[in-house]
Amino acid sequence: MNDDRRLRVLRAIVQDYVETSEPVGSKALLERHQLGVSAATVRNDMAVLEEEGLIAAPHTSAGRIPTDAGYRLFVDRLSQVKPMSQAEQRAIGTLLEGAVDLDDVVDRTVRLLASLTRQVAVVQYPSLSRSSVRHVELVPIGGPRLLVVLITTTGRVEQRVVDVGTDLLTDDGQSALVTLRAEINAATTGRVLADASSELTSLDERIDPSLRPLARSVVAALEESLVEEREERVVLAGTANLVRSGGDFTASIGPVLEALEEHVVLLKLMGAVAEQGGSLAVRIGAENPYAGLRSTSMVTTGYGAGTDVVAGLGVVGPTRMDYPGAMAAVRAVATYVSRILAD
Repeated sequence: MNDDRRLRVLRAIVQDYVETSEPVGSKALLERHQLGVSAATVRNDMAVLEEEGLIAAPHTSAGRIPTDAGYRLFVDRLSQVKPMSQAEQRAIGTLLEGAVDLDDVVDRTVRLLASLTRQVAVVQYPSLSRSSVRHVELVPIGGPRLLVVLITTTGRVEQRVVDVGTDLLTDDGQSALVTLRAEINAATTGRVLADASSELTSLDERIDPSLRPLARSVVAALEESLVEEREERVVLAGTANLVRSGGDFTASIGPVLEALEEHVVLLKLMGAVAEQGGSLAVRIGAENPYAGLRSTSMVTTGYGAGTDVVAGLGVVGPTRMDYPGAMAAVRAVATYVSRILAD
């Protein structure tokens, strides 16, 4: 079918333009690709693709480049995302599995994505609003001082030191901590933070009166961790990759850099990824909702603990992007991060 043949021509133009950054002519297509048709047929197909708005001439030359619509059709018609090589998969696993805490996971992830794709990488910290309580630990650290540790399913660890007014290193103190620890974990484990906070408000009524003073001190410390409003965060790496691609932007790269500096914009984009189920998504050019990013493409997906999507990650770059490679890298890295959080 002519449509299938023209799609092959479009695919060849996209691949060559991404690789060379030069407008692609019919002669170059015939030299680089086994299209199985004459030069006249290729020129005719290119004319049709141009009429349909899928390719365009950047200046008065024989070469053509893909438009946003052309990239969109190319991405939509990908039969599958090419898998990462085994060596690449091993490298991802080795780097990420060596992380010691959540901050280290995020830092390694954003640097890895930037390196794999040669684009700007963006990783959102797991959202507290989507986090659940994994465990609460109570650790006596001398005399009446107690370390209250809250561990979430997304790897966040919150700590508070409280003075409970009684020696916890005695036999009675140790026994009280064992009982209170069990009660608190029964009330909070597996609950999202807001629900866990609600459960703690009724803890006082369910425990032995002798434990209530201790429980109130601990609950007050946990409340600070559970309900405290915290600024959500995103981390970027690889901005230099974007600068090196400055020639791909029809106007100044300035608006793109300004948009990337506005973390509120990136948080909204990453938050939308999580809210939509975290599936792999590609926004091309004008499909981006923010003016400063409309000369870029974004490849994003969600990650989380188990089946719960808690945040987004992805890459930003010029529309002249290796879409199959970027999509494969983003998906693979998200899979590994999710496994780490689930452990």
